[in-house]
Amino acid sequence: MTQTAAYSLRRRLLAWLLISTAVIGTVAMVDTWDEAVDTANEVSDRVLAGSALAIAERVIVAEDGSLEVDIPYVALEMLTSAAQDRVFYRVDGPPGTFITGYQNLPSIPRREGQAAAFENATFRGEPIRVAALARSASTGINSVPFIVTVAETTIARQQLTRTILIRSALRLLFMIAGAAVIVWVAVSLSLRPLYRFSEAIAERSPDDLHPISERVPSEVQGLVDTVNSFMVRLEGALEALRHFTGNASHQLRTPLAIIRTQLALAGRAAGLDGAKEAVRKADEAVADAERILAQLLLMAKIDASKRSASMRKVDLATLAQGATADHVPLAAEAGIDLGFEGGCGVAIFAEPLLIGELLKNLIGNALLYAGDGAEVTVRVRQDGDTAVLEVEDNGPGIPPEKRASVLKRFERGEQTDKAGSGLGLPIIEEIARLHGAAMTLAGGREGRGLTVEIRFPVAG
Repeated sequence: MTQTAAYSLRRRLLAWLLISTAVIGTVAMVDTWDEAVDTANEVSDRVLAGSALAIAERVIVAEDGSLEVDIPYVALEMLTSAAQDRVFYRVDGPPGTFITGYQNLPSIPRREGQAAAFENATFRGEPIRVAALARSASTGINSVPFIVTVAETTIARQQLTRTILIRSALRLLFMIAGAAVIVWVAVSLSLRPLYRFSEAIAERSPDDLHPISERVPSEVQGLVDTVNSFMVRLEGALEALRHFTGNASHQLRTPLAIIRTQLALAGRAAGLDGAKEAVRKADEAVADAERILAQLLLMAKIDASKRSASMRKVDLATLAQGATADHVPLAAEAGIDLGFEGGCGVAIFAEPLLIGELLKNLIGNALLYAGDGAEVTVRVRQDGDTAVLEVEDNGPGIPPEKRASVLKRFERGEQTDKAGSGLGLPIIEEIARLHGAAMTLAGGREGRGLTVEIRFPVAG
């Protein structure tokens, strides 16, 4: 039989944590990247817009009506705070008029009064960020429109974006590592009750099958309850096996001794008649041993299946009538009048095989002890919500003071000369109890014989 390879619950939980956090972390890093780009652009764009505004405020109208601009140092200083970036600017007058700056610098068309516009572009083979601001300069009579364009390379922006992203990634990795350590420690601590549970089982002797009372988490309590339930069933099965072994050893010793004795007598017999008589007695002892063994096996089966019998709805009258008919030849051979009284339709919940054994033992017991010329009657009737099974005989019966003792295993009545093991009535009572029925022993009619009455709950 192939054995499934064991796996580590701790490693499996840790793997699930790492995989899930890696997926979530990837999604978070993509979102963080977008946010970092937006943050870097927002910060740098404000500086670009401020520089464009500082230049626009220094644009004036000359005496000849042309525009002049004195680029303030502070405007460029704002952009050159990041030494890696290069700064470009351009000032355009009325449409088609270039005033100063980098003439090839890309410009963004703007209308006066609108806020600064921003756009990504390329200049001299490098990516740049462009800001354009539209303003007008007043001559006292009219206004002259102009556009200030300021641009810078994106090195500082990219560095800021990477810094934000790296710090976010480090924080995320720290959180994942911390969570992994926490999970590892938490699982180790949580599994300690299971280790104690395993040790409690390992330290037990093979004969100790009492329920385990080790305190475990509620999630594992079902496992402990299942193991305890299995141990209770196993203890019941082992107890039934011990009973069977002890009973078999005790009850079969006498028939086996008789068989050996009779076989020895047959071997030493002087004539054929003596040998035949010894063999006959040995055969009777074998039959007695066979009957005892069959009843012991049945008793062990009842002990082992007290909670596992497969109950279903059956007609008690039909089963009793069939069992009675099966025993008619044996009753005729013993000179006993065996009959049945009752009608069909008395339903009970029962295990048919066990009920069949109950009827077999009940009728067989009556035929064994009733005596030659006796009458044995099997009755089935319904009394309200109870199905009543009776087997009555007019034989010697059992004295009232002996009726309680004959229900014990291996206890027999007054007629010890009859073949028997003392298990018939105990088997009947065990099967009745298994089906929730009650058995009573009473005298027969006119004070003679014995009546065995069993009351079953009627199936609804």
